[in-house]
Amino acid sequence: MNPKQLAAVPNLQSVELTLRRSPQTEPPVPYNASSALVLMDDNGSYPEDMFAENGIQAGRKHILLMATTRTGSSFVGEFFNQQGGNMFYLFEPLWHVERMLSIGSSGTNASTSVWVYRDVLQHLFLCNFSMLERFISPPPQDHVTPALFRRESSKALCEEQVCSPVVKDVFERYHCKTRRCGPLNLTLASEVCLGKQHRVIKTVRVRQLDTLRSLVEDPRLDIKLIQLVRDPRAILASRMVAFARKYQNWKSWAVNGDVPIEDDEVKRLEGNCNNIRISAELGLSQPKWLKNRYMLVRYEDIARYPMQKAAEMYNFTGIPMMTQARDWILKNTHSSTEASGVYSTQKNSSEQVEKWRLSIPFKLAQVVQKVCGPTMKLFGYRFVDSEQTLLDRSFSLLEQKQFI
Repeated sequence: MNPKQLAAVPNLQSVELTLRRSPQTEPPVPYNASSALVLMDDNGSYPEDMFAENGIQAGRKHILLMATTRTGSSFVGEFFNQQGGNMFYLFEPLWHVERMLSIGSSGTNASTSVWVYRDVLQHLFLCNFSMLERFISPPPQDHVTPALFRRESSKALCEEQVCSPVVKDVFERYHCKTRRCGPLNLTLASEVCLGKQHRVIKTVRVRQLDTLRSLVEDPRLDIKLIQLVRDPRAILASRMVAFARKYQNWKSWAVNGDVPIEDDEVKRLEGNCNNIRISAELGLSQPKWLKNRYMLVRYEDIARYPMQKAAEMYNFTGIPMMTQARDWILKNTHSSTEASGVYSTQKNSSEQVEKWRLSIPFKLAQVVQKVCGPTMKLFGYRFVDSEQTLLDRSFSLLEQKQFI
């Protein structure tokens, strides 16, 4: 470890004592948009001395990959994570924010969370982890934490420069797999982030595109937004497997009679579909603030043509695609057997596209078609009118469609 790394690591004995304590649920941090750390001044511009970065560094890109759960976002995120040395990739940092807000209010307050999400993203794109730290539980000590969600899913957070000494008896659930590291030092993470040419954040927690306008218009950032969508029938089928406990009602309805269309869970599905559609309609309409900054991609197209779609996404972002990213895509889209795990990023993509058709009951597919119809039409997903059609995989449920 070099002297700079050692200097950034706080007293290990105090860190060890702090981190050995049993995790405690911390009260949520009161949030007020006016108290966010990055504010506009009275003239509507950003204070020049707030961060080291003023204006956009030549060629630097900031990519936000927006999705919902079970749309293949972990898989697609790897297209960028595997880019290597010039890329700083974060996997679901807003998980901490959602969890903290949910603890404080017995359920996330949507009207508050969207603005918190936006502000945390702004800080992270500027390599400032201070606001995210307010939502990590237990709280980081001297900017050191063993609790960052899915740290190991970011190659940049496991590089040698960020790898602090191992602390005895400190458990880190999401520890690095490529090398043996101690708890994450967020000061070192910030330094590594600042040294990277491009920054990518993957999240399933931003569902309203219009809430990101001030982020997109921040003069220090060159934001590109990629919205990943998938057939809502496939999403439901996948969630019933991945989140079986939360989807007990749907499993029960599949076996026992009709689905109560006015049930809260059905309404939630409808609301989610509407949010996705409204965001996509806004992005595709290309208002001035989103001109050349929004791209819609269907998971099914990525699964069928992974290299082509990866190249299109890289072309859209303006980032040259490196050999290691291409090699990873080739290796991980032609595996002979699907890798295990709910969040696996290795699969035979083309075989997975319509596998869900064999597991979802026709009556549940009908419910999705009824409440998510406008969303399905916008994205080019064909309806089925019988169980026979649903099971007939020679009948494609995907229309040929071009998006921006």
